[in-house]
Amino acid sequence: MSKTDRTLPDTALADTGPTGADPARWKALVFIALAQLMVVLDATIVNIALPTAQEDLGISDGNRQWVITAYALAFGGLLLFGGRIADIWGRQRTFIVGLIGFAVASALGGAATGEAMMLGARALQGVFGALLAPAALSLLAVMFTDAKERAKAFGIYGAIAGGGGAVGLILGGFLTEYLDWRWTFYVNIPFAIVAAVGAYLVIREPEGARNRSTLDIPGVILSTLGLVALVYGFARAEHSGWSDGLTIGMFVSSVVLLAAFVVTEAKVKAPLLPLRVLTERNRGGIYLSLGLAIIAMFGLFLFLTIYLQVVEGYSPVKTGFAFLPMIVGMIVGSTQIGTRLMTRLPARWLMGPGFLVAALGMLMLTQLEVGASYPAVILPAQLLLGLGMGTAFMPAMALATYGVRPTDAGVASAMVNTSQQVGGAIGTALLNTIAASATTSYITDRAAGAADPKLLQFQGMVHGFTTAIWWAVAILVVSAVIALVLINAGKPGADGSDAASGGEGADAEVKIPVIAH
Repeated sequence: MSKTDRTLPDTALADTGPTGADPARWKALVFIALAQLMVVLDATIVNIALPTAQEDLGISDGNRQWVITAYALAFGGLLLFGGRIADIWGRQRTFIVGLIGFAVASALGGAATGEAMMLGARALQGVFGALLAPAALSLLAVMFTDAKERAKAFGIYGAIAGGGGAVGLILGGFLTEYLDWRWTFYVNIPFAIVAAVGAYLVIREPEGARNRSTLDIPGVILSTLGLVALVYGFARAEHSGWSDGLTIGMFVSSVVLLAAFVVTEAKVKAPLLPLRVLTERNRGGIYLSLGLAIIAMFGLFLFLTIYLQVVEGYSPVKTGFAFLPMIVGMIVGSTQIGTRLMTRLPARWLMGPGFLVAALGMLMLTQLEVGASYPAVILPAQLLLGLGMGTAFMPAMALATYGVRPTDAGVASAMVNTSQQVGGAIGTALLNTIAASATTSYITDRAAGAADPKLLQFQGMVHGFTTAIWWAVAILVVSAVIALVLINAGKPGADGSDAASGGEGADAEVKIPVIAH
């Protein structure tokens, strides 16, 4: 290991009990994973149902995007607030309230009788999702501190966080085609009830992990408005263009508000987001590389869904199942490769190569054309994407919350979700804009001599997709470089310790504490 591969400062937790596997932790993981799956599913499951829901509820084409945007704005804008609420109010309590609220909002969405009720339900889902998601990840952070247990737990969580979106496409297609679009909302209710009851009975937070400080109200206002402006700016750019006055105004407002937020956080006594969470190079590298990787992933979900349904004529269910290889790759990469190697290699040697393998899979998709072979092109590309992303996500999730004070675990977890949410908004808007521009140019240049206008339209669409996918390849390569350069945390020792290797503290051994329940 190089001299820069050093462990994070052991500021995370105090040793409160003996080492040993506690079955209660693993029972808790089942309910945490179930809740996380529900949240990730919701990011894509509604997409497939949207055309049918739009027709039933009489939603105009101009307002259709708000079914997606209302959720994204509330979720992305309130994540930091939700993370700090979990730190102050208690993670288990916040987790359960988030689950119950999400179930109620889903019931309202499924029962929607018109546009206003649907948009309100989606915004409410985003609000409770912003409570639920950081509470789930921070519970893992404070409950699993032994190196081997942490590797397994975050391997499962990473697989769900990465592959849940593809599962949502399968489930959304099945429910829409064979039942009714409303079941894409109702399906959340049993998930939420089971997870909430399980959390109440099983999850117990460690003593001393609660943050007793007051809530930073100026920080809440500035961060929420700044993130909402940023997410809305990208959402608007997707359909109104980058030169649109309101789009530019949103971006300018976001920069001003988030800059004011940073200044405020540096001065207040009990900040919403302590800058130490961001400035530590490993966590900063995680947030940046993960956010960029999500840009590429969300663009891929969008393009492949449209390609398979519109160009190749797949049904919603067949489209969903076409994403299975990615899910399989994600699970194998996260629970087998990442989990097994996390205690043997520094995180950067999993994340960097993982993003490069994903880039190789994305590169294969630049060969898409009308009538492209699924077994020869799409299937192997998805397997590589899944393997690479699963391998990279797993240590990223674990390291993003390692080394933080237990009182900051919620807001550090919220930053992981924020980087993913903002990355998803950027990916959808940026790559879709690139694809649309390339498609228009392709069709315009060839329209005069086209024998089959419909074929030309499909060819132009695929050309646009492959052009944008080249950008996604480049983004994944940049993610790999950031991971390799910025992240220098050493490997957790197999015996539950972090051994500093080389440089400062070469002879030191820092124990990772274990919490007994």
